[in-house]
Amino acid sequence: MALSFTTEGINEAKYLATKGVTVFVLKYRLAHTGEDATQEFFALLADKPKYDEKIKDVIPLAMADAFAAVAYVRQHAPEWGISPDHVGLLGFSAGGYMASEIAVHHAPEGRPAFVAVIYGGLLNDPPVPTDAPPMFIAVASDDSLGLAPQSIALYQKWTTANKSAELHVYAKGGHSFAGRVQNLPTDHWIDGFTDWLQVEGFLKK
Repeated sequence: MALSFTTEGINEAKYLATKGVTVFVLKYRLAHTGEDATQEFFALLADKPKYDEKIKDVIPLAMADAFAAVAYVRQHAPEWGISPDHVGLLGFSAGGYMASEIAVHHAPEGRPAFVAVIYGGLLNDPPVPTDAPPMFIAVASDDSLGLAPQSIALYQKWTTANKSAELHVYAKGGHSFAGRVQNLPTDHWIDGFTDWLQVEGFLKK
């Protein structure tokens, strides 16, 4: 219903660029809302059937945008001087759900090399594919949308399938901590992410 395009997109792109990462920020399609989409979102959460009805038609559109973005960047990577085999996906909240769904349902031409899910989960309970990419997951225990259990379940699903995964669960931070400075350990989540990219071989030493 809304995109945190700067605080969960541009800011991270600028930081990762200082680490030598080429970043593309995706604006995917959203449900139609009034002037204050965030307020509308929280109002709808109190009536889950109404919320589900609001977003059911846009989820496939948003997912199609994400699938297309990964495939497009992989296809054109040589033109931009980057490796198609190093194209990964980082998503926050609803974007985190999209990232995990792509990790499960990707086509060969759209397989991400890695996936980072920041306070997200899976929409359903599909099996983990044999070519599942490594996954980085971060969430706060006090997530206001209750996403900590779903993030933990996603980690357990990956590791049970003997796939590489790393999970960071912070005691405090709430939801959308990636876009806020709170003088908490969550302020440094992206350092843990870049360390993980290094360990997985996606950053040059």
